[in-house]
Formats: sequence, C-alpha cells, structure tokens
Amino acid sequence: MRSEVEITSPGFPCGHSWVDLLRQRAATMGDKPVFSFLRGDGELEASLTYQMLHERAMAIAGELQTLAPPGERALLLFPPGLDFISAFFGCLYARIIAVPAALPNRNRVSASVQAIFEAARPSLVLSTADHRERALGTYARHGELAERPWIAVDRIEVDRQRAWRDPGVGGPQIAFLQYTSGSTSIPKGVMLSHDHLLYNASLIQQAFHTTAESHAVFWLPLHHDMGLIGGVIHPVFCGGSSTLMAPAAFLQRPTLWLETIARTGATISGGPNFAYDLCARKIAAEDRAKLDLGRWRLAFVGAERIRPSTVEQFSAAFASCGFRRESLFPCYGLAEATLMVSGGPRQEPPVVLHAKADALAHNRVESGLAEEGNCRVLVGCGEPLSGQRVVIVDPHTRLAVPDGQVGEIWVQGGSVAFGYYESPQATAATFHARLANSGEGPFLRTGDLGFILQKQLFVTGRLKNVIIIRGRNHYPEDIEQTINSAYQGLRVGYGAAFSVEVEDQDRLVVVQEVEPRQRNLDTAAAIRAIRTAIAAQHELEVYAVVLVKAGTVPKTSSGKTRCAACRERYLRGELEILAAWKATADDAEHEFADAAVVPVRRKVPVEEIEFWLIERITARLLLPAGNIQVTTPFLELGMSSLDAVEIAAALERWLGRQLSPTAIYNYPTIAALARWLANPPAADSPACAALPRYVHPPHTVDPERLLAEVRGMTDQDIEGFLALELAKRQGN
Repeated sequence: MRSEVEITSPGFPCGHSWVDLLRQRAATMGDKPVFSFLRGDGELEASLTYQMLHERAMAIAGELQTLAPPGERALLLFPPGLDFISAFFGCLYARIIAVPAALPNRNRVSASVQAIFEAARPSLVLSTADHRERALGTYARHGELAERPWIAVDRIEVDRQRAWRDPGVGGPQIAFLQYTSGSTSIPKGVMLSHDHLLYNASLIQQAFHTTAESHAVFWLPLHHDMGLIGGVIHPVFCGGSSTLMAPAAFLQRPTLWLETIARTGATISGGPNFAYDLCARKIAAEDRAKLDLGRWRLAFVGAERIRPSTVEQFSAAFASCGFRRESLFPCYGLAEATLMVSGGPRQEPPVVLHAKADALAHNRVESGLAEEGNCRVLVGCGEPLSGQRVVIVDPHTRLAVPDGQVGEIWVQGGSVAFGYYESPQATAATFHARLANSGEGPFLRTGDLGFILQKQLFVTGRLKNVIIIRGRNHYPEDIEQTINSAYQGLRVGYGAAFSVEVEDQDRLVVVQEVEPRQRNLDTAAAIRAIRTAIAAQHELEVYAVVLVKAGTVPKTSSGKTRCAACRERYLRGELEILAAWKATADDAEHEFADAAVVPVRRKVPVEEIEFWLIERITARLLLPAGNIQVTTPFLELGMSSLDAVEIAAALERWLGRQLSPTAIYNYPTIAALARWLANPPAADSPACAALPRYVHPPHTVDPERLLAEVRGMTDQDIEGFLALELAKRQGN
C-alpha cells in the first residue's frame, strides 16, 4: 500500500518516516522554535525548538521501549499543552502506535474514552503527572483501563534519550489510530501510516504553498485530526512553526485567536465555520480596530458545512483589519483520507453557487438566481488535490454520475488509510468499494453526498442522515434513544430526529409518536421533558418538537426509522399532529452590545442581574420572555454548553469579574446565580474559587461533562466538548 510518489519538502529530504524527518529538522534547524503554547491570557506558557522536540521524543521513546514491544498501542490522554506533542513523537520514535483521545472529564470516564480503550486495547496510557494523580481514583472503577501502566511523560528525564534504539520505522508502518467519532457506541480507529501522513502533508503543502517561513496559529484540540495534522504534523513537514492555544481560550475569548494571528504575523490558520461566525458576531468594532490581519494569507475553513453568510460576514467585518476575502480557503476532508481531499485554489475568492432546491431534491444541479428565493446557496470546497481522485457515484447503482449530478463522494489516492483497526467488515464496506460497471477501485466511500461542477467539489449532505449542528455530529439514533426514556407515555422506538435549515442555520427537529392507548398525556410536560433530556444528554437546543399519532413515523420493512422520509413529511405539513412546540420567528435571537468591562469588581443588585440574565437567555434560547421564571433550572430551558460559555463570558465582562461557565450549572437557576453574583468574593480571594457542587435532579448529567472550567482553571473538560463539536464526519 505504500505510495510510489517521491515525497519531499523544499530544501529538506523527508526520508521514509516522521522519525527521519524530525531528526533531519533537528540537525539542520535545531535552535528554531517549532511549537509555542499560550495560556488563556495570551502569555507564553511553554515552547519547543526542533532540537528540544527531538530530544524529548527520544527520551520518551527510550522509556517506552522498556515497557512495550514495537506495534503495541498507547492511549494518549493529555490536557492542552506541548506534552501531548512530545508524547506523540515519542510513540513514533519507539514504533508504538499512538491512540489520541479526548481527555475524560474530571469526575467520570467518558463513554467515548472507554469505547476507544476497548477497541484499541492499548498496553500503555500516556499522560502528565498532574492528570495521572488526579485521575487514578476515577479510573479505579474501570478495571483494565486503571490497571494499565500510566506513564507521566513530563517526569521522564531528557537523559533517558541515551536508552533509545532506532526501531527501524518505515513508511508503511502504522503511525497512529485516528478514532472517527466519540458519539457512537463502537468507534472505529482509522489506521494511518507514515506514508499516509507524508503523502497528505505533501498535498497540503502544494495547496497551501507552505514553506519554512510559514507560521500557523491553532486552537483546535490536538487529538482531533485537523488539530493534530494541521497544527502539529504539517508545520514539522514544511519546517515552519506553530503557536497553539487551548480550545477553551478561544471559546471564552474569540478575540485571542485573531490577536495571536496579528501578533505573531501568522500566515496560516483556520477552523470550522462556527469559529468564523463566532468572531464575526462577537468581536466588537473597537477590538477589530486593533487587529492587523494583513499577513494572514490562508484562512482554511472546513470540518463542517461552510455557510455563505459566514464567508460574507467575516470578510466584511475584518476587511478594515487587512483581511482579504481571497484568503478564505474552503476545503473538504475526513480522517479516512488522512485529512484533506480538496481545497482552493489559493488566493481566489470562495466559489458560491445558487442551486435550485427543487432540482437538488432530485439529485440534479440547476443554477438559479439569488432573488428567486427557491435556491440553496452552497460554497464550493475547492478542487480535488493533485494525486487524489474524486468520483461522484450513485450510492445505489455504484455507477459514476456526470458533473452536475448529486451522488456519494468516493476518494482514491495515496492519502486513503488502510482501513479501520481490527474491523475487517467495516473496512471492506468503506475502503474497498468498486465501480459496478468497470470494477475500478478500491475507493473510499465517504458517506458524504455532493457533486462536482467546474472542477469545484460541493458537499450537499450526509448519506446516513448524520445531524451536524455547530460543527458537531449528532446521530439520530442517539437522540431517539434519549427521547425513549424522557417521559412516560411516549412510544419507545418510534421517534425521528433530523435537522432543518432555519435562517441559514441547521436546527434540530424531533418527531415522536405517542402510545396508542395513551389518552391523558400531558403533552406540554412531555415536550418540556424531551427538550430537557436532549439539552442534558446532547448539549443541544431543540427547534421543534412534534408529538404524533401512532403509526405516523415512517419505517423500513426491517423496522428502521426513515428519518429522511419523516423530514419530508414534516416540511410538507403531512404529519398527524397531536401537539407541537416550535421556536417562532418572534422569539428569534437578537444581538446585544455588551457593556464595557468594569475595571474593578462591583456589587450589582440581585434584581438587576436577574433582568440581565432573563434578557440574554430568552433571546439566545428563543424563549418568550414572559414564560421564563427565575426559579426554572437552566437545563429545563434547553441551554447548551456553548450557550453557557458565551453567556458567562458576557456576564464576566459586564460585572468586571472572572467567572467559570460552570457557575451556570453549579448555581442552576437565574435566582440562585443572581444571589451568588450579587455578593462577589472579597478582593483577596481567588477570582475562580471552587464552586459548591449542585446535585442534579434524576436523568441529568454532571455539569463537568457539559462545560469547561476556563481562565485560571483546568482546560481539560473543554477538550472532550470540542472533540464532539469538531468530530470529523464518519465515512460509513
């Protein structure tokens, strides 16, 4: 499977592995800083030169080689910082297969980490000494995970590098397993070799025009493929450098991302659509005036649907800062293809297409006009990269379709992974597809629907109805399972969850059957329970809940819910409705001009804080102001974790106090939170003192799972949240 393409980077021969490459970087540019990590306040916390990284990798590898033979797996559980990078390269140097995962919450082992552990069967767990000590009590209840050797890489002395022996790492050997999703019960580990990483890095370099002078800024989680390959692996490939920050730092203060780009003179940075949208909406004019983004030449955007409104709003908002619309670089990729499949071309405006909605519904592409109204506006995801073959295929006939027709996106090339670790059936179904008429293949079936028009790849949706909201994948069956136990009287197994587009935003709709013999169902209470359960379990606000008669939700002959068919009936108004709730246009969210930061802590009356909270929460959650009570728990209002982060950030600016977003769950009502805020801590007490634990009612989850404690507190919980927010669309 090893590629025959000769891979080189300008001026630096790569060799056949990332061990060869990093050793050469250390020999030729050893004193050059390669990675820097910033604290939440933007100050430098740690940095690594190429030589330091090489020595740390050798030292960690020297230790690992005494604990496990080549080819074993090591689970990587790290808070944001540079220790993860040292451990990752240490695994490569030891020929240990790295398994990056989101750091579990402090109070329990997340289901996704447990599932990844069971799928990968690692021999070792790598982390920091601090996390290891704090987590041992939690992991003690989880058998084998707790029993594995836990290695604190930050305690390994650099002298340990003398014990390292080159294991003869070669191109086709597996470098790491990229698990595609943490939201399914059986995650699948994509097997990526040194060759795959080198090949995709070379394609990215050709598309981005990166050189040793390139500097990147990344806030994405390093266990996520875009964060790891884009923010860590590619800078080493091109001999450049990268400034990193915790995801929490960006979510708490989006301005920090752009301030860092301006201060460091970064040439490349990017993220999902929601990151650009957040900056365009939340960064005030006075803050924009301080930014110089003229050196930001490539602003990639991917990992979720790219919205035309975001392209326009971000470009307009930051044009005065020197940002050019041509710098936006829409792209498409997935973990099964290492990372990037298409993008660009560079330094050209994103391609925007108005496609007639009626034609798209029948898998045809017909150009329309913006003023016609019956159009879906799509942003092109660029041209397939050189060396990658993209074919649009009818998923039912497995025949290629012509340009301008919608089908499943199939990919072939040197970046396509070997398959899923120890999952031969899933590997065969996803990675070994062939065209029915010619037998050409094998191809990777991405599970994404799209079309090619004038060389541009457009992505229109998912073959298997995955719901993507704010960059996060939500699987309908998971939401439907939550609804099953939300309220007595709902028909178990007869619900459908899907998304609809409302004002250029994807919103969640739930259709649920009522038990046929249920005569006195309190529909208002049932709807409220559904919204509360979904908010608690999935961190989602619901746009509409529809309760219908038994027999309404369409099923296949085998009993599976037909989500797409149910969605069409909902949109056409063909459901037999018993009761329904919907966030109306009159309740739509409106923007507020946040008050200026007060330079010192000040006391604000309880009533004033309550009014402030009611005003913002009702607007953000699309709730009628007259219906909200100060004693209603936040979870019952349908508040998501991102809502809480943003409201807490605005609240601390207004009060002039540093707050944790977990306050919204530790003080679970407007009244309780207002009473606490009306009595700020003394000036000599910690600004982010530990908050009292709130005991949730039954069927809710611990707030630590939903929110990160940011600014002055640990960033670990935000890693799990962002892993789900940014999880790559699964290709099967």
